[in-house]
Amino acid sequence: MAYYSYKALGNNGSQVSGLVEAPSEGTAARLLREKGLFVVRLEESQKSVTVAALQTRFKRISFNDIVNFTRQLATMIVAGLQLPEALAILRAQTTNPLLGNVIMDIEHQIVGGGNLADSLSKYPKYFTEIYISLVRAGEASGTLDQVLQRLADTLESQQEFRNKVKGAMIYPAIIVVGMIVVVIIMMTVVIPKLTEMYRDFGATLPWSTQLLMAISDFFVKAWWLVIIGLVGGAALFGRWRKTLIGEFMLDTFLLKLPVLGELQKKIILVEFTRTLGMLIGSGIHILDGLKILKNAMGNVLFRNAIFEIAQRVEKGFPLGDCFAAHEVFPPIVSQMMKVGEETGKLDETLNKLSKYFQSESEHLVKGLTTAIEPVIMVVLGIGVGFIVISVITPIYSLTNQIR
Repeated sequence: MAYYSYKALGNNGSQVSGLVEAPSEGTAARLLREKGLFVVRLEESQKSVTVAALQTRFKRISFNDIVNFTRQLATMIVAGLQLPEALAILRAQTTNPLLGNVIMDIEHQIVGGGNLADSLSKYPKYFTEIYISLVRAGEASGTLDQVLQRLADTLESQQEFRNKVKGAMIYPAIIVVGMIVVVIIMMTVVIPKLTEMYRDFGATLPWSTQLLMAISDFFVKAWWLVIIGLVGGAALFGRWRKTLIGEFMLDTFLLKLPVLGELQKKIILVEFTRTLGMLIGSGIHILDGLKILKNAMGNVLFRNAIFEIAQRVEKGFPLGDCFAAHEVFPPIVSQMMKVGEETGKLDETLNKLSKYFQSESEHLVKGLTTAIEPVIMVVLGIGVGFIVISVITPIYSLTNQIR
């Protein structure tokens, strides 16, 4: 894709200029003519490329953008619009220039004879392997409109569930951040001033005050060491997290955490059952669906389990028995899998199972936030009490000395 600067005449004879992105000069001229413009000058401009790059540098395509794009595209296809026409409308309506460039590139590929799945596969950062596989299945079966509707429904459900989880964690997060800010201010501003006063009077300080003063001195004199330690520790942890041993140890530890581990497990199961049900309902074979899902799982324990399950299913073992052999999947998963196999409605069974896990997750989140609030208050009270005692006790001692 290249950028072309142009000068053109509008329908009323007014002169207009701007920038258009296209794979070739001929395509750029055609796009301008479709807008009702008479092209006077058209040339590729490196300066325009830099300007466009700066315009989109700080823009990102969010999950919400993908959800809206999918819903709008599904609505237009169901209404009977052709795919290039629908994409052209979406490109004109979007307020995100980066997404607009992506849609324009997809549109050009389809006009040039490509298909939607291959066009989307050029952007794996925004469209997942599951997304592309569903679109490919819809195009192959001639049910792209139904697949896009189902995909839009699923993405909206994922978005709603994520927003509920994030919303429930906002209050505890604000409290924790506030605590950290207050502690930093106390250690770097308040305590050093009190320390100077205590030293001037030569007061005998209790152990708690001495400890607080030592911590404050460390923060004030070695703040750069704290920053280096935090940044270096985060970098080392990130590298260790990407190793096979680090990934396995951390994912195992997270799943074994009380309450939090169970919540993470439920969230993974919500995404797994919902997505697998959508894949099967779109006509993708269960074995292919498992292989696609394996790469999308964020936890190595679930990833390894799905890999082994796919191998056993390929050898002809019943699906329910394969899931029952792995502890990361609760018994209800294998039981419902057996029911789905026997009734021939595995996709519906998985969708019901997804709703069950989502309900369980929401209850866990509510219980967790309810339990976190008093814990935070207790910790905050202990911390504030320690600081108050450490600061006030020497003041009383100084008052008695003066009397």
